[in-house]
Amino acid sequence: MGTDSPSLPPGRPAFDKTGTLTQGAPIVRTVDPLGTHDADTILQLAAAVEQQSEHPLGYAIVRAAVHLDIPAATNFRAIPGVGVEGTVDGRLVRVAQDASEHTDRIGTVVTVTVDGEPIGTIVLDDALRSNAAAVVERLSAVTTGRVHLLTGDNDATAREVATQTGIAQVLPQDKADVVRGLQASGTAVMVVGDGVNDAPALATASVGVAMGRHGSDLALDTADAIIIRDDLSAIPNVITLSRRARRFVIANLIIAGTFIATLVLWDLIGTLPLPLAVAGHEGSTVIVALNGLRLLRRSAWN
Repeated sequence: MGTDSPSLPPGRPAFDKTGTLTQGAPIVRTVDPLGTHDADTILQLAAAVEQQSEHPLGYAIVRAAVHLDIPAATNFRAIPGVGVEGTVDGRLVRVAQDASEHTDRIGTVVTVTVDGEPIGTIVLDDALRSNAAAVVERLSAVTTGRVHLLTGDNDATAREVATQTGIAQVLPQDKADVVRGLQASGTAVMVVGDGVNDAPALATASVGVAMGRHGSDLALDTADAIIIRDDLSAIPNVITLSRRARRFVIANLIIAGTFIATLVLWDLIGTLPLPLAVAGHEGSTVIVALNGLRLLRRSAWN
């Protein structure tokens, strides 16, 4: 029988390790003992190894165990795509995503094992950011392409998130392979992620974007761009601004090229007065600079 996490019940806002309110952070929903261990012991052992983890699910487990005396763990090891493990009081504790599909359960299920013996499971809910659906809709409009969800969560959870956010297609957890497949068809791919498991896809994508505030070090090192404030709306804003900047660069090249070509032809066909040549050359520079400064307007960033 599951027990609700006493420190972080469903619906309560989640906080990061600094105490800052974290929108969309996962929360522990239930702890289900499998043997003689109680829920607090399972949470305590899981938090002991997750203290050194950079994964958002690890943060959630540590937050849920804040009321407990969490022991120190040694020999910590992160297992990409699986979970984490470490030694707690001489016992090998592993927290890993449950291998079972749990097709009827919405949420991420992780199994806690001690010396290879499962002692319980922890179910975590990934709360959606309030602007997730709006950002997906705007990204679809800006890129005129499909937004895909790449996840290692079970099918029920993935489809629930896709339904709430309006994402067109749910794809499997082999993220880098999916990205390579899309690029092979001639599609430019932008990948947004924050976990260790996202790093291969971020490196493979045409553009990799990491969420900076809670992103793992590997994801931050691999990404081409980092969203410092973890604000999803910055992604379509950056795409729009980049395209506008490209148009301005092309326009500036045309303006400068037209001025230079006109001055050169004038001098070849007739006689170009030196003051007029200087005014024309410097004037084109001023026009190009003023045109570029339009990108500094507030409206260009919104």
